Amino acid sequence: MHAPLIITLRSGIAGGRMVYIGVGGEIDEQVNPTLQVHEGETVQINLINGEGAEHDIVLDQYAARSGRVQAKGASTSLVFTADKTGEFIYFCTIPGHREAGMEGRIRVLPGARTAPPAVAQDISRDPTDLSAPLRGRLPQTVRVDLATVELKGQLADKTSYDFWTFNGKVPGPFVRVRVGDTVEVHMKNDPSSVMFHSVDFHGAIGPGGGAEFTQAAPGEEKIVTFKAMVPGLYVYHCATPSVPHHITSGMYGLLLVEPEGGLPQVNREFYVMQGELYTTKPFGTNGHQEMDYGKLSTERPEYFVFNGAVSALTKAHPLRASVGETVRIYFGVGGPNFTSSFHVIGAIFDRAYEGASLLSPPLQGVQTVTVPPGGASMVEFKLQRGGRYTLVDHALSRLERGLVGFLQVDGPEDDEIMHKGAVMPVSRR
Repeated sequence: MHAPLIITLRSGIAGGRMVYIGVGGEIDEQVNPTLQVHEGETVQINLINGEGAEHDIVLDQYAARSGRVQAKGASTSLVFTADKTGEFIYFCTIPGHREAGMEGRIRVLPGARTAPPAVAQDISRDPTDLSAPLRGRLPQTVRVDLATVELKGQLADKTSYDFWTFNGKVPGPFVRVRVGDTVEVHMKNDPSSVMFHSVDFHGAIGPGGGAEFTQAAPGEEKIVTFKAMVPGLYVYHCATPSVPHHITSGMYGLLLVEPEGGLPQVNREFYVMQGELYTTKPFGTNGHQEMDYGKLSTERPEYFVFNGAVSALTKAHPLRASVGETVRIYFGVGGPNFTSSFHVIGAIFDRAYEGASLLSPPLQGVQTVTVPPGGASMVEFKLQRGGRYTLVDHALSRLERGLVGFLQVDGPEDDEIMHKGAVMPVSRR
């Protein structure tokens, strides 16, 4: 099964007319290019706003219509299956724009395309991939390098998806600073990208959390500097329109602002984030999956995932620890839409930091924590019995759509804590 064809256009001005301009490949910089596709292909046309006026793109013969883009750098898409051959017209429906020049042709050729699909990459983030605790060091300037990379990644064993990422993984890198630090973020949009990208830090105070200063075209680097003023665990994400499209495609991560003096010491720390994907085909379909705008706008996801992919925390990167150790899980929800009821089956959280607040005393003896989209929590618990524990969202239907992880605890399986069968007899001497 071949990957769907992705075509990117941007709006612009050429020869005094409003036009569509090709981006990348054989149509690069062509005005109102003729788009050639093959019969039976699924086609996604991305539209980037190149000059700031309101635009859309419509293909009447396939009843395919994009959303409207109203700001420079904003993007939208339409998706259709080329189930009839011939030549058809794409155009902008904003009054006067088609007449002003925003019109082109799509040529659907008979027969299937023969080019092989690209190889899907592992985009899942290892939950142990996070920097070491700061141990209460003095404030300093911290440089953070983020590269926005668009790539074909592995969503499940036989399923791929076009992910948009920070540094090639989902979630993006775990950023750790302390209160009082000056954070200098260098965000570079990879030259191979077709979309504008940006970054909004929920732990930053200022316009758009930094997004207003980091809207970057492909190949561009933008820098924003902010002061880490309030301790806590914060989500960051891309904030380029359509924002939900960028987030669902994988552009989210966590920023930890440690309090003065640092956090209490634990034996192991893990980095886990939850997200949803809205694909054109049902959950479990083999082959390449594309994002479905209709499902995204009506909040009907096909996949729920931890750390980017269906098997990220079961087959690829299960969490591992030992009896007697205390673990800390930094948990966040990229979303973009669904609240999580985060729960570890067979464990009780000794401490749960509600809302990821590090300025309030933690709750104690907690079974489940509620984390909204764009929110986070931090939980800690001591491991007292060996065995395999399961990470879930306790909206348990989501487990059947990919949302599950394993915590493998090595060590004695203490029968006094739990054992199979009836109460064990007391030994007599």
